[in-house]
Amino acid sequence: MWQILHAAGLNPAPRRSGPTWREFLTAQAQGIVAVDFLHVDTALGEWWYAPAFLEHGTRRLHITGVTAHPTREGAVQQARNVAADLGRRTDSSRFLPRDRDDTYGAASDAVFEAEGLHVILSAPRAPRMNAHCERVIGSIRREALDHVLIIGEAHAR
Repeated sequence: MWQILHAAGLNPAPRRSGPTWREFLTAQAQGIVAVDFLHVDTALGEWWYAPAFLEHGTRRLHITGVTAHPTREGAVQQARNVAADLGRRTDSSRFLPRDRDDTYGAASDAVFEAEGLHVILSAPRAPRMNAHCERVIGSIRREALDHVLIIGEAHAR
């Protein structure tokens, strides 16, 4: 079947028309706020986690806190903090892509849905679906965190 489709110049996908994921992100950049966890390695061998929210249109990054053990309750509070920080800018935002981490949960999704954002879950094992946020987190790690010895939570903040 693949050879027949390939010979006809068709991709073996169920949807052959419409925008690609890259085209969608480019067209909707002003309306996307993406989220992912940034992990910080300390000199003492601990890991600290910080939720990082990226506005695609402005490339503005919001790192809302640092914790050793991310919980659903903490994720809900960080979602509230970001929603309050974004304020009127959420009027133009429409989508919030995130990975399938259990830490977020339905309650943090409800915070964003109350602000008018549609939460989009990435496909399993598809980090490219949140590539902009992944790239910013990688830049933070390479350009800042890899050059500093972080001792603990206060230093990570």
